Amino acid sequence: MKRRQFPTIHEKVFRNVSEKGMTLDVVFGRVQHFMESDPRAAYQLVIGTDAQVHAGHTKFITSIAILRLGRGAWFCYRQVIIPREIKSLQEKLSLETTFSQEIAMYFDAKKRALLEDIILPHVYHGAELQLFIDIDAGTDAKRNRTSAFVADMVGRIEAMGLSARVKPEAIVASSVSNRYTKTPYREPTVASSTAAFG
Repeated sequence: MKRRQFPTIHEKVFRNVSEKGMTLDVVFGRVQHFMESDPRAAYQLVIGTDAQVHAGHTKFITSIAILRLGRGAWFCYRQVIIPREIKSLQEKLSLETTFSQEIAMYFDAKKRALLEDIILPHVYHGAELQLFIDIDAGTDAKRNRTSAFVADMVGRIEAMGLSARVKPEAIVASSVSNRYTKTPYREPTVASSTAAFG
C-alpha cells in the first residue's frame, strides 16, 4: 500500500474561529483594536508553537494571543506542515521555537512601541503590556522529557531580547496551539479552496 505524500506547507496568513487569511499586518491591527477597547488593562502579548506527529507528517501550530488579564483574550494561529514524522524531541522543540521566533521578529521595537502608546496614559493605574514567547517544555525532569533542552530554547529567546515562559506558565503553546495540532492535516477540497480564495 502506497503511503500518502504530504506537501510542505508554511502558511504566512493566520486564522481564528471567525476570520481567515489574516496577514501579520491585519493581526497587528486586531491586537491594537483589542487593546484600544480597554487601554487601562494589563495585557500579555504571547506567541507560542506546539507540534503533533501524525502519520506521514508533523503539524506545527503557531498562535498569537493578546490576553487582557482576567478579562478576555483574542487569538489567531497559522500552521506549518513538515512532510515527515519528526521523532526527535529535540528537533521538534527546536522547530517549535524557531517558528515562534519567526513570528516574534515581526513585533519589533517599533511595533511594540505602538502598542505601548495605547496604554501609556494609564500605566500609573495598572495598565501594562508584557511580551512573551511560550515554549512547550518544562523544567521538571520527572514530568517533562523536554527539560534537558529548556535552557537552550530559553537562551535563544532571550538572545532576541524577549522573555520566555515554560510549562506550566506557557499556556499559549501548551493549550491554545496544542488544541489545533490534534487533527491531522487535510488538503482543502476544491470547493472550500474556491470559497476561501475567491
